[in-house]
Amino acid sequence: MPSDAADDELHVYIDGASRGNPGPAGIGVVVKDRQGITLAEISEPIGQCTNNAAEYHALLRGLREAKLLGARTVRVFSDSELLVRQCNGEYKVKSAALRALFSDALALCREFEHAFVEQVAREDNELADRLARQAARAAARRPARRGSGPVDLGRAGERH
Repeated sequence: MPSDAADDELHVYIDGASRGNPGPAGIGVVVKDRQGITLAEISEPIGQCTNNAAEYHALLRGLREAKLLGARTVRVFSDSELLVRQCNGEYKVKSAALRALFSDALALCREFEHAFVEQVAREDNELADRLARQAARAAARRPARRGSGPVDLGRAGERH
């Protein structure tokens, strides 16, 4: 729960990583309250996908975690220019695979009173990046299964 019950705004730092494009992928999510206190760190392998898809999977997982923690306002920070500009309507979502993820993210954003997706410098997103790379390495170590793809992000993942 947020450290101050009246503080219902959470900051969610996200990153996706893929070892190959597509390749074994993972996500990293860090959720903080407005005072900067870390409430959750998530590192989850998500199977095989592109780096851009991994970024969207991180966004979806971060939004779900913020909702579970009771946020009414969420500020998502990503170093992916493509994701940020697509979410803010500056770029069209041309890829069919990303369109479905974008649509899911938009629907989740509407569950909050206010949702913002903002660009952050890579150096200000180091923990989410490290968690995503760690998860991608874990995905690469897993034996490939026929038809394996991104896992259901609604399931509990590895927490650190």
